[in-house]
Parts: sequence; structure tokens; C-alpha cells
Amino acid sequence: MPDHARKTCFVTIGATAAFNSLLKAALEPSFIQALHDAKYTDLLLQYGSDGKAIFDKGVSEHGDDYKQRLGVQLSGFDFKKAGLAVEMRLAKGANRLGNEEGVVISHAGSGSILEALRIGVPLIVVPNTDLLHNHQVELAEELAKQDYVIHGKIDKLSLAIDEAEKLRQRMQAWPPANNDEGKGSRALEEVMNQEMGWVD
Repeated sequence: MPDHARKTCFVTIGATAAFNSLLKAALEPSFIQALHDAKYTDLLLQYGSDGKAIFDKGVSEHGDDYKQRLGVQLSGFDFKKAGLAVEMRLAKGANRLGNEEGVVISHAGSGSILEALRIGVPLIVVPNTDLLHNHQVELAEELAKQDYVIHGKIDKLSLAIDEAEKLRQRMQAWPPANNDEGKGSRALEEVMNQEMGWVD
């Protein structure tokens, strides 16, 4: 990768519920080391209305070290009314600028998942298990089983980066890895319809 090229990891916790454990995991030294090892240059976090203190603490404690020693620049914001399409496209990279394709890490809300899947970069889906009566774990497991996403876990987030790089290789292969109808899995459409509440 050229010296000026960028490779972005974009993390979104969503707009409706706090997900502080994901923010903390994304600011851990082991996670930043995993980004460095995979040649990432930027970590962009959408931290929501409750996560600013966590983000600011992570930047003040580790930001300079992450930038100087590991070459990973931290930046973040709380929320954008216009949505996150622009930030997700940063993870897509721009070949004309020499930038590399990165990764999106998202809570397991169906809207964020669909938006990230449209971008066409590896997606790590991390369910917020603190939410009551949610289907985030089921959705993440099913999409991972069908090889659309990586099912990330808070305590193993750094390992998901390597898995995302492997998913990128499978996504670029032909035919696509998730094109196997013989797996016996529910179709993506069925999972999304159920998540959105469009099932009888």
C-alpha cells in the first residue's frame, strides 16, 4: 500500500441504544494492534449520544500511541441525521486514490446491516446482548452461517479483523461463497423480513 493510502475501519453502534461495550472493545490496544497488523490506517467510530466520554478517554489515553507507534488514527462522532452512508463508503476506499478496502463493524440492527451490505465491504456484526427481547444474536448467527458477515463478539473483536480479511477474499472469489443453495439455510430475504417484522 502506498504511503499516502488509507484503509478505514468504521464502527457504528447505531442511533437508538447505547453500546458502550463495543466502543470500549474497539479502543482496546489488542484491537488496534489487529488493525495495524492488517494494514489499517484509520479507525472511525460512531459512538452515539452516550459514548463521547468513552471515546474521549480512549483518545486521551491511547490516541497518540496508536497513531505514532501503530499508524492508526482515531476519529469519531456522535450521530448524523443524514445517515451513515458517507462514513460506510470511507470503508470502501477509493482505488483512484490508492486507498484500500476496509471493514465495517456494526451493531446487529437490520437497517445498519443492510446499509453496510450494499457497500460491498466485509462486515463484522456484533450483537448488543444487553438489549431485551432482541433478535440481534439470531440475525448475526444466520448471516454468518450464510457467509454474508462475520459474527463478532465483544471479547474477541480483535480476532474478527483477521476473519474479515478472509471474508474479503471469499467475497472476491467467483462464484460467491454465499451462493450455495445446498446449505439448507434460510434465504437472506427471509431473515431480513423476519427481523423487520414483515412475516405473518
